[in-house]
Amino acid sequence: MYKHILVAMDGSETSARAFDAALTLARDTGAELQPLYVVDNPLMVYDSIGYDPSILRNAFFEEGSRITAEAQSTMTRHAVRGAPRIIEVEPVGNGIAHSILAAAADLKADLVVLGTHGRRGFQRLFLGSVAERFVRMATCPVLLIPAEHAPSAHAQATRGV
Repeated sequence: MYKHILVAMDGSETSARAFDAALTLARDTGAELQPLYVVDNPLMVYDSIGYDPSILRNAFFEEGSRITAEAQSTMTRHAVRGAPRIIEVEPVGNGIAHSILAAAADLKADLVVLGTHGRRGFQRLFLGSVAERFVRMATCPVLLIPAEHAPSAHAQATRGV
């Protein structure tokens, strides 16, 4: 059914639930899975005295490395093929949704799995502006995973619960 599944992750509970769903689908269908962490940098545009955007950028990359390493470990335990990827939002004008779309095209994804609400500040009050934007642009099927109050197994493992 599916050959290439991309799942966007941002460290939120909902993205961990999306990863769990994508992992199950990949395992059940024999698909390749690519967990994707996107480093967003709109805050790095500000030019103020003493502000070093590399500190924030490096923190995002460290977080992405941790999240994708945990995803890879889980994939290995479940015998799911694929490799995580960390990408950075392209220059002004593009956002996370565009970056996910480009990564899906690179992978030739036939399914993209997203959480409906990530952890992008005030935007999580809406459908999840990244998810909403991506669905409007998508060129392949998209599986949206809603937020839920109960933590997923992956999220508990990553928090050490």
